[in-house]
Amino acid sequence: MNLDIPIAELMAIMLGACRTGAWMAICPPFNSRMIPTPVKALLSVAMALPMAPYLRGTLPSLETSALLLAVGMQIFIGFGLGFITALLFAALQAAGDLLDLFGGFTLATAYDPLGFSQSSIFGRFYNLVAVTLLFASDGHQLILRGFLQSFRTLPLNTTFSFETFSRLLVSGIGEMFLSALQIAGPLICVLFLADVALGLLNRVAPALNAFQLGFPVKIFLVVTLSGLAISTLPGILHTLVERAVTAVIKLGGG
Repeated sequence: MNLDIPIAELMAIMLGACRTGAWMAICPPFNSRMIPTPVKALLSVAMALPMAPYLRGTLPSLETSALLLAVGMQIFIGFGLGFITALLFAALQAAGDLLDLFGGFTLATAYDPLGFSQSSIFGRFYNLVAVTLLFASDGHQLILRGFLQSFRTLPLNTTFSFETFSRLLVSGIGEMFLSALQIAGPLICVLFLADVALGLLNRVAPALNAFQLGFPVKIFLVVTLSGLAISTLPGILHTLVERAVTAVIKLGGG
């Protein structure tokens, strides 16, 4: 029995799956380790199937050298789009890491620097809360729609703009640090004022040895105020999603 396989459509879907798989390996929330690799591979093919009518018309030459070059280009484009999106979402992780640093939750590394123990309590907590809110608010659908739009603005036979990518990369790094400081800045200021208050108390009454109270006081302030700051995360996450989708569209030339 002979089967007629549409080679053009099959190659178009496979090239689209290469871009989608590279994007899912980096872009949150699809880069989670809780999603098995075979499931990600099947999802990349499933996401490329609806775009088959657009991909078939932009298929490059079917020669071996051209196909290998196209595969490498699609993987690079997928990594680039995913990295730009993940860079903005890293602001929440960085904000949590700043709280761990100034709140004294990273003392294990200071006491035992050769132990290589990584303790990012609030960084991990903020990351999990952001992923939960992303699915709860259907923000993942907006991110997915922005990525699928890249198949129209960046066809399979297109050339990638490295100048635009480098510009968005620099601006994305700046926005990440700025967003992290804006998220964690109020709590860091409170911790700084607590240190100042303890220093003044130690000057007034040295016998109390007020700095012994520094760690429990700062930990209490971080736990209490970070719980209150969680209420602002939905609005922050919505802004980050919009920035990420805008950056992906700009990278695609849209």
